[in-house]
Amino acid sequence: MSTNRRKFSKEFKSKVVLEALKELEPLEVLAKKYELTPTQISTWKALALKNFGNVFSTDPSETKKDGVEEQILYAQIGQLKVENDWLKKKLR
Repeated sequence: MSTNRRKFSKEFKSKVVLEALKELEPLEVLAKKYELTPTQISTWKALALKNFGNVFSTDPSETKKDGVEEQILYAQIGQLKVENDWLKKKLR
């Protein structure tokens, strides 16, 4: 008998954890509502609380992406400047 592991999106996990953090309903009720085990919800909740401090920090990978974009834009500016200077020279 083969069982397939279910994969949950981060949006779904966030929704479940947010409801668990509100504590309006017990974990057992949430588990039935979302067809999960209470242990799974507790694990996701603990992981969310552990990493909660990172929500407002700057992500180094985003900074790196911005740097790469910036380099590409500067290269394009340089190319356009060279072309512009060449055209000015040809007009004289």
